[in-house]
Amino acid sequence: MFDVISDSIRSAVNKIRFKDDAASLKKATTELKKSLLKADVHHKTTKDLVALVEDETKRLGIGQESFLKALSTSLEGILTTKGNQGFVYAPSSVTTILMTGLQGSGKTTTTGKLASYLKLRKKKVLVAACDLQRLAAVEQLKQIATQIEVDIYFDDNETNPVKIALAAQQKAKDGLYDVLLVDTAGRLAIDEELMNQLKDVRDAINPSEIFYVADSLTGHDASKTATTFKEKIGIDGVILSKYDGDTKGGVAISLAHQVGVPLRFLGTGEKMPDLEVFIPSRIVSRLMGAGDIEGLAEKTSAIIDEKTAKAVAKKIKKGEFNFNDFLDQLGMMSKLGSMKSIIGMIPGLSAMTGGMKDMDFDNSIEIKRIKALIGSMTPKERETPSLINPSRKKRMVKGSGLSDVQVNKILKQFKSASKMAKKLSSKGGMKGLMNMMGQMKAPGGMGGLPGIGK
Repeated sequence: MFDVISDSIRSAVNKIRFKDDAASLKKATTELKKSLLKADVHHKTTKDLVALVEDETKRLGIGQESFLKALSTSLEGILTTKGNQGFVYAPSSVTTILMTGLQGSGKTTTTGKLASYLKLRKKKVLVAACDLQRLAAVEQLKQIATQIEVDIYFDDNETNPVKIALAAQQKAKDGLYDVLLVDTAGRLAIDEELMNQLKDVRDAINPSEIFYVADSLTGHDASKTATTFKEKIGIDGVILSKYDGDTKGGVAISLAHQVGVPLRFLGTGEKMPDLEVFIPSRIVSRLMGAGDIEGLAEKTSAIIDEKTAKAVAKKIKKGEFNFNDFLDQLGMMSKLGSMKSIIGMIPGLSAMTGGMKDMDFDNSIEIKRIKALIGSMTPKERETPSLINPSRKKRMVKGSGLSDVQVNKILKQFKSASKMAKKLSSKGGMKGLMNMMGQMKAPGGMGGLPGIGK
């Protein structure tokens, strides 16, 4: 998601060849300015950011190291604005969130994603279907609620969204829910009727916070419409949807700076788990090519059971990791969301994996082949991979519909992965891997730059 901007940073840094060279700093800031504008960062944000970087680099002393430090500090400052980050729970009451946005922005889907995010963090969630304008909006939310297994309040006989919102709020209080998410109507454009309806719902339920869902693909219009909603309704945060489809990615850099409210979440894919909390320091870390280990740890801890993880780690250390464990891990990985967003969180891995970051984890040919092969194994073969011999392989080829070459390749990959996992689980194993990533000069990556990946 941040590849274009990360590459822009690398190009700018490379312009500084020597220390205390004012001419090279000018070249670097000019390159940075061009690249940011090309990446669709707002021109005012670009101007402010470049000025901050130039001043701070001069203060620190011109050089690649100080330029990177200045850029990191300035980016975090640009991305940070007054207000909450992530999700904040109201003390001793139901946290009520009013979800707003234009029609087509992905508001209803984002409501489902946020409900899924909260459910994984052990919150009891109720969603309310108050979008009575768009045909099938209520039905869409019903299907999403069923898919993610959260409760929904709707009333097919009621035409007043205020009454539905109030009834949902009462149900949330009576049912001791932690969070109520109220999905409201949108329009193709901002109009007086829409704003009046939203104001009526807002005034009736007095939400803890109001979120505006902005479509990343609309570029600078996302900032303009968010500003209008802020002025007319009052919003406490923005969720940027469809960010995986925005190849430039600059809107995320300029949105908080232009609107004056925090960017709270990013929609990073089509699946329900594809929602990332937006924390400026973590995003800067990813922009600078250093990944987001903290964010990855938070994401995985919400999905992977600690007891199961420890049991698998024990097996790996003993060299007993088998195909049943492997299938379980594949299942857990699919719950994490798109591989693109996960790979971007691991330092150095985005540059190493190349096209793999665009892989659809569940629908990739590689994953389907692995599942087909494991499905053709007997329970004993799954439990004890060492039993697999040439005659058993022959049977698996027929049972899985794969070729000899494909079966051999998967078995070889599993064996190599098991060995690598065993090494990493040993004392100092992960530290060694991280050091290796930090020192790596991957083509097109940023591992060779000072302060990156260390």
